[in-house]
Amino acid sequence: MNSNSFSHFINEVSLQAKLENIWSNTCGSWQNCNDANIQTFLSQCLDYNIDPQFGMSWIEQHKNEIPNWPSVSETSFGWISEHTSSGSPISMHDENLS
Repeated sequence: MNSNSFSHFINEVSLQAKLENIWSNTCGSWQNCNDANIQTFLSQCLDYNIDPQFGMSWIEQHKNEIPNWPSVSETSFGWISEHTSSGSPISMHDENLS
């Protein structure tokens, strides 16, 4: 394994660990996932510089274990649309740019 592959591997492990820690602190278990704590999970992903869509893809792998998945999924996609650039545009103010 060359150093670039090793670096990529370490970053993936770190990202997985971050997601698991955020999940543990916000939802706790797949069965405990609901509309309220999924929004907290996505918000904390942003706080830790993890793309919320990536975090949601990770969660979606376990959708069969999450009660009321359709509602949780709809809530998460609404949150993502509202809080990321893939949804509505992020407004930027030109204060102090000159």
